[in-house]
Amino acid sequence: MRLCFLVEERYRHDGMPREVIRQLSAWGHQVDVVRPGRSLLRMSDAVRAGSHDAWVLKTVSGGPGLTLLEAASAVGLTTVNDARAIRGVRDKALAAAIGRSRGLPLPPTYAAARPEALEEIPEAEFPLVVKPADGSSGRAVRLVPTPDRLRALRAELAVEGMLIAQPYVPNSGIDLKVYCVDGELHATERSSPLSPDGGVRGRRVRLSAEVAAIAAEVGAVYGLDLYGVDVLLGPDGPVVVDVNDFPSFKEVPDAAARVGRAVLELARRGGARSEAAFVGALAEPVLAPEPVPAVATGRLGTRAAATGRL
Repeated sequence: MRLCFLVEERYRHDGMPREVIRQLSAWGHQVDVVRPGRSLLRMSDAVRAGSHDAWVLKTVSGGPGLTLLEAASAVGLTTVNDARAIRGVRDKALAAAIGRSRGLPLPPTYAAARPEALEEIPEAEFPLVVKPADGSSGRAVRLVPTPDRLRALRAELAVEGMLIAQPYVPNSGIDLKVYCVDGELHATERSSPLSPDGGVRGRRVRLSAEVAAIAAEVGAVYGLDLYGVDVLLGPDGPVVVDVNDFPSFKEVPDAAARVGRAVLELARRGGARSEAAFVGALAEPVLAPEPVPAVATGRLGTRAAATGRL
């Protein structure tokens, strides 16, 4: 197969996707790499029907890569993930509206183009988590305890563009990250970017049926095949706080090979997401107290399996 990877400069030397590109090449596939942030592209030649079996995007939110991916989709090329699905999660305000409307457990979300507009949020909603609507990798995420602190941050927030704010979900300071790749779910945990204690750097953990069902439903709601979900275990249950269309897949065993196989399968079937894309996972505690030697995964099965109606 001939594949095109769109790789932003920020990810040029990262293991993901560099190791995937190396793996696909070792399997005998031709992989072209385009760096949209620094390349002059003649669009009529770069994006044309039949040029590649699939285009794959690994770029920052707001970067030029998504425009190229959407252009490839517009001429009938397969994209990984679907270009419209990526747009739906890259804009966090849009992602919140879509997810809440489809019943995903997301916190209430406010959006504002100017930080002073956030000052209209009722004091009862504080503390707030405020972040850029196009943010990624924990960039500029702030815990804002009071309205006074929000007003004090006005100048800092003004440079971030569109903002979202969500009531803080009380939690242990640990983020649960669930990755979907090669038809399976893999769970890891690490310290939250808001936690002053950076003690948990990342380890695999077992996945509960409840969180597995939520993670699988995320893929269906947004139309994603390869993705990651950040989940907090709040006092009222799991809460989805972020969705990533092409995450790092850290701590996923044989991640490069798994992602490579997934890309090839999506290219072969034209990128269409299977309707039977839901999971039954082992009913283990969501967070294991110690790292486990083999991560508990769930093979994507049926909608009934995801919801526990087996």
